[in-house]
Amino acid sequence: MSLLPDAARRTLPLVDLTRLEAGDEDADIKALCRRARTPCGPVAAVCVYPRFIATALRALENEGLAGRVRVATVVNFPHGQDGTESVVEAIDSALANGADEIDLVFPWRALVGGDAETGRDRVLAARRACGDHVLKVILETGELAEPALIRQAAEIAIDAGADFLKTSTGKVPVNATPEAARILLEAIRDSGRDVGCKVSGGIRTTGQAREYLELAAEIMGREWIGPEHFRFGASGLLDDLLLTLGESDAHHREAGSY
Repeated sequence: MSLLPDAARRTLPLVDLTRLEAGDEDADIKALCRRARTPCGPVAAVCVYPRFIATALRALENEGLAGRVRVATVVNFPHGQDGTESVVEAIDSALANGADEIDLVFPWRALVGGDAETGRDRVLAARRACGDHVLKVILETGELAEPALIRQAAEIAIDAGADFLKTSTGKVPVNATPEAARILLEAIRDSGRDVGCKVSGGIRTTGQAREYLELAAEIMGREWIGPEHFRFGASGLLDDLLLTLGESDAHHREAGSY
């Protein structure tokens, strides 16, 4: 039964430890950042609302993780209905406050309605605003639902300059699924571009993570899998990873988290 511990070791450094709850306070973000340092090594990033970027940076510095764990934040979140000007202003502010990575919600409702240009324009504007910073585009695959629409959204985001395709906000009934992840990975492979994939929403066990690792290895190759290309947007998942690795004190699940 060594497969699960191996999967847990491979998954842990790919985790974007996430806290995106309406009632979040500084204390919640500090606790999140303490969890980013684990007995088995640090996670890839913490993902928080823009108002907590400075808190996260200070907390990571206090944990000795400055420069090792990145700070991601969300814009156009969670509904994906902000205009381009608002999106650019939010990105500018987040980067000025020290964010390393931007997770942008794609305007998926427009695409469902037959409008592909709004999504393209929004991602292009975000790409320009991000400069050299990582841009992850959240496609909300559970709401797009149709494979053809998921593939179209993925291709639009890739063409417009996304660094990562991300499945979900974690705020809708259907979030990450292996079927949607396969579509995103195949779109990345077929594009020939250096784009990553982030699966988020509802991934809580090492067994689930292993399924996605195997899928990514099948489509992209095992060597491709690393924090620069593959992430898990999660918080509750970390507890199960640590338990799988024998850290029996990891039992405090975050209510309402990814």
